[in-house]
Amino acid sequence: MEAGLSLAKVGKGCVTAPAVYLIETGRTRPSLPTLEHIARRLGKSVEFFLADQSRGADETRSGLIELEAMVAEGRHQDAIAHGEELLKLSSSAHRLGQLRFLLAQAYLALSQPDKAASLLHEAHAHFESVDDALMLAECMGYEATVAAITQQPDAQDLAERALAVCRAINPVPASTEARLLSILATVHVGNRGWSKAITLYEEAIEAAGSVFDLSRMAKMYGGLSLAYRETGHVDAAVKYAGRSIALLEVLRDRVSLARAENNLGLILMAQGQRSAAHKHLDRSLELAEEAHLEIGRSHVLMSLCELSLLQDNVQAARQFAEQALDMAQRMKEAANVAEAHVWLGRIAAEVGDDELVDTEFAIAIQRLTEVGIEERLLRCHGIYAEILEKRGQLKDAYAHMKKAFSASRPGLLQPEDDESEERATTA
Repeated sequence: MEAGLSLAKVGKGCVTAPAVYLIETGRTRPSLPTLEHIARRLGKSVEFFLADQSRGADETRSGLIELEAMVAEGRHQDAIAHGEELLKLSSSAHRLGQLRFLLAQAYLALSQPDKAASLLHEAHAHFESVDDALMLAECMGYEATVAAITQQPDAQDLAERALAVCRAINPVPASTEARLLSILATVHVGNRGWSKAITLYEEAIEAAGSVFDLSRMAKMYGGLSLAYRETGHVDAAVKYAGRSIALLEVLRDRVSLARAENNLGLILMAQGQRSAAHKHLDRSLELAEEAHLEIGRSHVLMSLCELSLLQDNVQAARQFAEQALDMAQRMKEAANVAEAHVWLGRIAAEVGDDELVDTEFAIAIQRLTEVGIEERLLRCHGIYAEILEKRGQLKDAYAHMKKAFSASRPGLLQPEDDESEERATTA
């Protein structure tokens, strides 16, 4: 019933519907190949169907069902309290993988990626050891999400490997494939690979078909909105941002809603609707504080910094940038630390403090080089080059523009091209 399959469809290609009925009602015991076939068709691990006679097994089994319901209903604090109690039982080794996986989801939903990461690492090892490809793919997808949130360079590799594991399952589980495509798309958004993100989100929506996970759909709409904004399709960006916020309001997901409001604020800012943008950015910051969201709050603070700078309120812009830097440092968000230094450099340029401009951009470039996010490094060099050009330092401006261009088109500009550099600096 849960899988939406008839007995005949469950047994298709391996066992008859009457035989499945006898197994389901406990009148006969399946062979291992038959059990493996049923497990694949229902999207469960073989161990899901195995009896557990150890001490505390019944309590763990019923507790897992309750834990899964709590996570599904968004009762994450309750889920954590309940899940940690179940972990203390330690009575059902073959259920520990699922328990840790569910508990990690709850921690991740409450923006505690460090705790989620350790649980997912243990769950990953468990699912790999019992050869449960489906749960391994799901687990790796969440590991990729944690890596993306904490701005780790292996996020894309993790998401791609999770998708490969999923697609090696026959038949390919559509809902898991859709989820993993969405996660990979979100990673590309973080890496500012907008076109690839749009393609992947569209593939995810197609793979999901008529099976809609409202929470996942809301996040996909949010990611599409951001990608369309960055590629200049503002109307599409506004449309998808509105859809995302509407779903998240219904789901009462305040953490995701804070991010969605920030996204819409940036879109409105790009349209020149500064008053409306301010409203949504303030709402985003308010939601982040209410939800005790610390990971990612620096994004909202930098958005408010950008808006303040557009409104010529340099003092407010500096305060927001400094708060963003402090938050990003405390949360160990290396890329956001660099971005905050970029904003502090731009603010220094506004007040004519050339020495501070050079200091801030030197720090930003160093941090982005260490993190290895080429697109952001390219953009940083480009912004600094524009500031240097306005200052009249054309040779230095060209040097940074050349680095930016070389990052986007490796090998096209050669270091020995001194003649072209000289022409550029004297033009």
